[in-house]
This record gives sequence, C-alpha cells and structure tokens, in this order.
Amino acid sequence: MARPFRFGVNLLTLESAEAWRAKCRHAEQLGYDVLLAPDHLGNPAPFPALATAAEATERPRLGTFVLNAGFWNPALLAREVATCDALTDGRLELGLGAGYVKAEHDSAGLPFGSPRERVDHLVRTVAELERLLTDAEHRPRPAQSPRPPLLLGGNGDRLLRLAARHADIAAFTGAVQAPGKPQGALQLISPETLEERVGAFHRFAAEAGRAQEGADEPGEAIELNYLIQMAGPGADRRAKVRELSAYAPGLTEDQMLEHPALLLGDAKEMAEQLRAHRERFGFSYFTVLEHNMEAFAPVIEELHGS
Repeated sequence: MARPFRFGVNLLTLESAEAWRAKCRHAEQLGYDVLLAPDHLGNPAPFPALATAAEATERPRLGTFVLNAGFWNPALLAREVATCDALTDGRLELGLGAGYVKAEHDSAGLPFGSPRERVDHLVRTVAELERLLTDAEHRPRPAQSPRPPLLLGGNGDRLLRLAARHADIAAFTGAVQAPGKPQGALQLISPETLEERVGAFHRFAAEAGRAQEGADEPGEAIELNYLIQMAGPGADRRAKVRELSAYAPGLTEDQMLEHPALLLGDAKEMAEQLRAHRERFGFSYFTVLEHNMEAFAPVIEELHGS
C-alpha cells in the first residue's frame, strides 16, 4: 500500500511578526501538513520562526528545510533543537544538509571546505545530535522521544548512505552543481538519474538493516521527500518547459515534463503527476516554495487522504 501524501511549504520571507503569523495560519487553512523554514542568509532565522509559527497554528508539523550543518556547532544545535521541540509541543521535524552555497559561508566568515569535508561535518553533527538528544541527562529535553524526526537531504552516495542509516525522512535534491557556474548554482538531473539515486538509497537502506517487515522495498519505512521547484497552471506545458530549459541543460522536453521538480497543469493534472511520481520514485512527501503556496493548494484538496 502506498504511503499517504504529505505536503509542506517552505516559508522564505519575513515582513513583520503579525504578517508571519497570518501567513502560517493561512498555510494551515490551505491544508499544508508541515510549515518549513530554510537556513540561508537573508531568510528568517529558522528556530524562532518555527516557534512563532507554533503559537499561530494548531495542526501542522514544523520543520527546518534544511539546516546548513556548516553553520552549526553540534552541541549548540542540540540545545536549539531541544528548546524548539519543547516550545512547539513536540511538533518539530529536524532537517539537515551539508550546505552548498559558498557565498553564504564567506559572508558568515565560516570555512566552506570541500564536498568531502562538508559531508564529514554533517556525519559528525548527526552522530552528536543522536548522542545528546537521546541522553536522558541532556538539558533541555526535547518533547519527542527519543528525539524529533530527522530529515536528511542530498543526492550523493555518502549522504544517501547517511540518510539510509539515520533518517526518518530522506529528501532528494534531484540537482547537482552546474559545471562552470558559481558554487551553489544547481541544475536538474534527469528523471532516469533521479530514479537511479532512489534505487541506490534503497540498497543502502537494505545494507543498514532498515528493511521494514512486509515492505515492498528496503527502506520503505523511511519517508521520501522531494522539493517541487515550480507548481502552477499551464495550458501549454511544453511552452513552459522551454522557458525553463536553462535550468536543465541536456534534458529533453519529455524528460522535463516527467521531472518531479516541475508540476504544471490544472489541479487534477498536477494531482495525477504526483500520483505518478509516488508510483515511480516512492515520493509521498512533497514540499513547495512559498511563492507556489496558493497555486499548489487545490492539489492538496485533490489528494486529501490518498
């Protein structure tokens, strides 16, 4: 049986305290299951933003999508996570990634390092968070036991292996560093390559012994997430795809139409696309960006409970 859909929205802008609360309440009314905050310079600081979102809403989970591990000392992060989980009455979901935007590290005066070094730091951070947050003596204590659910995002083998061992939710980026572009500029991989990455994750989950009894695939107990980059109506889907071709050099129009990063059509058409993505890739938890929040809402209504 397919895992039920879940939908999150990544909230990116902060105008005022009341505007933030109103936006969070509106997202809840639209049916979003998770309110998310990113960890980029220029966006709201994630933990106070989520604690405020909790005060304004009742139902949605609250998550970081995703924290840049290079910005954080693990012990200080454990304190933030535990505090935020307690203040949100156990609604927190902790998303972590290795980071990919060098300019932000430069602005913060923090080392960026090589991809290997960034993943090394993420591995250490995950291990230390597991140790501290599950320690009954650690103060403050998170509300959830043994710790808040962990989302790990990435695309490469090391990150997928880490997610297969430790994550409750695995988030697939579906993109890689664009050759010849500034560090942090991404381009889409093909749907076929994305499918291979999901297959690699399932192999790593089997190696880690995380196959669920009765599941069709090893690692099926781990929820799979994908970030939709664009969602909205489009009478001529191919024309819209041609507008976006610069973000996916080398992909055909058909490949872009099959890609879960792009969701085009009316609500019923977009809902059918998500059902197809769940069948093909196993993605059941989809995230949209704030500017797509209204356009995507009718899809939530179409897929409610399915």
